[in-house]
Amino acid sequence: MKLIQYISTHFIPRFWNAGASDNQGQILFNYRRFWFFSIGLRSLVSLLPMVILLMFTYTLENKAIKTENHLQLIRFTSNMRRTITYFFEEHLDALRFTVQEEEIATLKNHEALSYVFKSLQRGFGGFLDLGLINDSGLQINYVGPFDLRNKNYSDQTWFKETTNKGFYLSDVFLGYRNTPHMIMAVKKEVPDGSFYVLRVTIDIKELDSTLSALDLREKSDAFLINHDGLIQTPSKFHGELLKKTTLPIPEYAAHSQITEAVDANGSHVLIGYAFIEKSPYILLLVKQSQAIMQGWYSIRKQINWVFCISVVVTLMIVLSVSTFMINKIYDADQTRLKAMDRLESSGKLISVGRLAVGVAHEINNPLAVIGENAGLIEDIINYKDKYRDDQQLKELIAAVLESVTRCGEITKQLLEFARRFEPTIQPLDVNKVITSALSLLRKEASYRNITVSVDVPGDFPLVHSDHGSLQQILINLFNNAFQAMQDGGRLEMIVAKINDTHVSFAIKDNGCGISREDQKKIFEPFFTTKGVKGGTGLGLSITYRLVQKLGGEISVYSMVGEGTTFTVTLPIMQKDA
Repeated sequence: MKLIQYISTHFIPRFWNAGASDNQGQILFNYRRFWFFSIGLRSLVSLLPMVILLMFTYTLENKAIKTENHLQLIRFTSNMRRTITYFFEEHLDALRFTVQEEEIATLKNHEALSYVFKSLQRGFGGFLDLGLINDSGLQINYVGPFDLRNKNYSDQTWFKETTNKGFYLSDVFLGYRNTPHMIMAVKKEVPDGSFYVLRVTIDIKELDSTLSALDLREKSDAFLINHDGLIQTPSKFHGELLKKTTLPIPEYAAHSQITEAVDANGSHVLIGYAFIEKSPYILLLVKQSQAIMQGWYSIRKQINWVFCISVVVTLMIVLSVSTFMINKIYDADQTRLKAMDRLESSGKLISVGRLAVGVAHEINNPLAVIGENAGLIEDIINYKDKYRDDQQLKELIAAVLESVTRCGEITKQLLEFARRFEPTIQPLDVNKVITSALSLLRKEASYRNITVSVDVPGDFPLVHSDHGSLQQILINLFNNAFQAMQDGGRLEMIVAKINDTHVSFAIKDNGCGISREDQKKIFEPFFTTKGVKGGTGLGLSITYRLVQKLGGEISVYSMVGEGTTFTVTLPIMQKDA
C-alpha cells in the first residue's frame, strides 16, 4: 500500500486524473504534452552521454581483450615452437653424438649397434629402429622389428638430401610399417672419402605427447602440418592424420604470427602459427574466437547490467523530477485560477458589504420615524386618561420601541463591521467585545441548538488593542467553529491571563476536527476544506494576519472527529497596530 502511494505521489502527475472541479477548462498549458516533452528531453540529455560512454567502453574493452589474447597466443605459439624445435634438435644431436663418438667398425657390429639403439631408447624414447647405410645406399647393419638389412635406399629422396645436407628430417608417413612415423638421418664422413649414414625411425607418439601436454581450452587445438598442408600429428577438429587440413596454409614467416580464418564448420578461429626451423613442419595453435572472447562476454554482461540499472535509476529520477516540476506548475496554475475565483467572490462580498451599508442607512431612516412616532404615541397614552389604564396598549407600544432599539443596534453593528477604520489602540473590556461579536451569531446558535459558554474572570484587566480587529478575529473564529459543528454542538470560550504582559483567548468546539495535513495549510489564503460550495478560504488567513498585526500569536490543536481549539495570544499593552 505504501509503495502504491509512493508511486502515485512521485511518478503520476496530479493533473492526470484531475476532475472537472479542478478548473480543467481554464489552464495555461497542455500539461500531458509538456510532461512527456520534459521526460523525453531530460531522458535524452541524461542517457545520450551514457550510451556514448557505453559504446566507447565496448570499443576499448574489445580492443584491449583482443590485443591481450593475440599477445598471449603469440607467446604460447613461440614457446611451443621452441619446445618442438628442441625436440628435433635433441634427437638429431643424439644421432650426431653417436656417429662422432662411435667408430664405423663398432657401428658395423650388430651387437654394438643394438647396445647403441637401447641407449638411445633409454635416453629419449620413441626410437623404433636404427640402421647404418653406406655411401652406395645399402643398409649394412640394422636393429629393429623388421628385416631391412641389405635394403638399398640409394634412390630414396631422404638419402639424397642427407648426402647433400649432412642431416635429414622427414615428414610423417606410413611407409613399410603402415604406421605413422618419421625418420631422422645424419651423415658421417670417413678419411678415405666415403661416408656412412646413421638412420633412425621415430614414433610420432612422442611428438604428439609433447603437443598434448599443452594446457589448451575446450575447442582449442594444436598440431603440426607440413608445407603441403598434410596433418602430421593428430588434430581434434581440423582433419585426419596425413590428410590435408581444412584450414588455410599460412604463408612463411620467420617469427610466430597470428591470422584469422573460418574453419569447415563456418566458425571464426584465431590461428597462431610458426615454421619450425630446419624441418618440414608448421606448428598450428587454433582457438575458437568465441572461446577467446569469453572473458569479454562476461565483462560485457556486467557492463550491460550496470548500464541497465543506471538507465532504470536515471529514468526514475527523470520521471520523478519531471512530475515534481509539472506538479508545481500545475499547482501554481490552479492556485492562480482559484485566486481569481476567490477575488471574484471577494468582489461580490465587497459589493454585498456596500449594499449592506446602504441598506443599513435606508433602514435607519424608517426606524427613526417609527421610533419617534412610537414615542409620541406613548406620550399621548400617558397624558390622556382614556388610554392611561390600557395595559395591553402600553405593552404593544413598549414592544415596538424595544424592536426599534434592537434593529438600531443590529444596523449599528452591521455598519461598524462593514466599514474600514484605521486601527485605534484603546483600552477594551474583553467581555463587551466578546458579547458584541457573539450578538451576530445568537440567532444561528438558537436555531441550531448550539450551546455557547464564555468564561471571563471577574478581575480580568483591560486589554489595550484595536476594537475592530479584535472583534473581527473573534467573529471569524466563532463562525469557523459554527461551520465545523453539527446541530446541537457545544462552543466554549475561555479567556485567561497568562502573565503580566499577555492574555489568551481559547475557542473550543466539538466539531468534525482538522487533519494533521490540513492543519499545516489552514492559514494559507484561499485554502478551505469545505469544497467548492464552502467558504472562500480567507477567514483564517485574515485572522492570522490580524493577530500578527496586533503583536500576537495564533495556534491550533485539533483531532479528527473530536473537535478543534484555536488559541489566540495577545499582549495586554499594545502600542502600535
